Amino acid sequence: MKVLQILPELNSGGVERGTLELAAFLVAQGHEALVVSNGGRQVEALEKSGARHITMPVHRKSLGSLFQVRPFRKLLEQEKPDILHIRSRVPGWIAFLAWRKMDKATRPRLVSTVHGFYSVNRYSAVMTKGERVIAVSESIRDYIIKNYPYTPEKMISVIHRGVDPAQFPSSFQPDAAWLEKWRVEQPQLTGKKVLLLPGRITRLKGHGDFFSLLAALKNQGRPVHGLIAGDAHPKKQDYLAELKSLLAEMGLADDVTFLGHRGDVREIMAVSDVVCALSQQPESFGRTVLEAMAIGKPVLGYDCGGVGELLSAVFPVGKVPLGDAARLLEKAALILDESPEPKVPEGAFTLEAMCGNTLALYADLLKSPRA
Repeated sequence: MKVLQILPELNSGGVERGTLELAAFLVAQGHEALVVSNGGRQVEALEKSGARHITMPVHRKSLGSLFQVRPFRKLLEQEKPDILHIRSRVPGWIAFLAWRKMDKATRPRLVSTVHGFYSVNRYSAVMTKGERVIAVSESIRDYIIKNYPYTPEKMISVIHRGVDPAQFPSSFQPDAAWLEKWRVEQPQLTGKKVLLLPGRITRLKGHGDFFSLLAALKNQGRPVHGLIAGDAHPKKQDYLAELKSLLAEMGLADDVTFLGHRGDVREIMAVSDVVCALSQQPESFGRTVLEAMAIGKPVLGYDCGGVGELLSAVFPVGKVPLGDAARLLEKAALILDESPEPKVPEGAFTLEAMCGNTLALYADLLKSPRA
């Protein structure tokens, strides 16, 4: 089959990563994969996998993007994909409006993936207009059913995001050269229990709760150090300064290291004692949580959204009610004392399962009658 995926750009992020992974899987299975976006640093990786990229300005959040509807319809008529898969709202509207005016007997079948807890409005509703709608977690499925009740439940399929066990094996350890470089660069970690908070620096990631947890652990006499692996967008520099000021006020300035953007988060997770997921709002899935548990690292996280769902399935001991500081401290102490190791069920939450289930959904849709 020929599958065309459309998204704003191919830079960093979970949507982009899933698009690349699926495209590579399709090519490996003998299918044809096309991706339409405004481009980005991941285009090279996409094309190396054997997929094709078509550059179109489908990323701008403005009414001017509607001028792309006609060119995109022309592209669909030229390429004749079997499946059109929309993954984001602006390109979703461009694709949907182009697709809607095509001949129902010959147009591609339409699939959409709801990747997040979007604001509930007509703009976001396009993500539920696929002939099949993929939810990346049970939490997202519940969100769709609650907020877009016109979407038939039988048309919604939960396909969890997945990780590649070859990249995140349960026995993973960084190599000796990486470890030596890490020890030289981070001498402050010697003799400390390390808690890691991965993710971009935004107000939603729970940095304040993370700092409070470190302070409480220190008050128990525990030698702990916090790591924050993630960069701050230029627009978030004031928030980063605010965090550093808060650390100084709490007397924790020497107990937390900001690592910035890192391409070796897997290795940093492997040398940490606890990986934390303290987002103040529910996340749609929580891939970093899954990656940490896949390599056997305990995760301490709030029981909401996809993170709570993953912890319930794999590592319930790490699950804490949202905002419950006392329970957070209790669970952190337990994990640091006992070092329990998560075990992801064999075959669950794998990249192969994610891609295989998506391919099966495409095949089922192609066999079904057209509306």
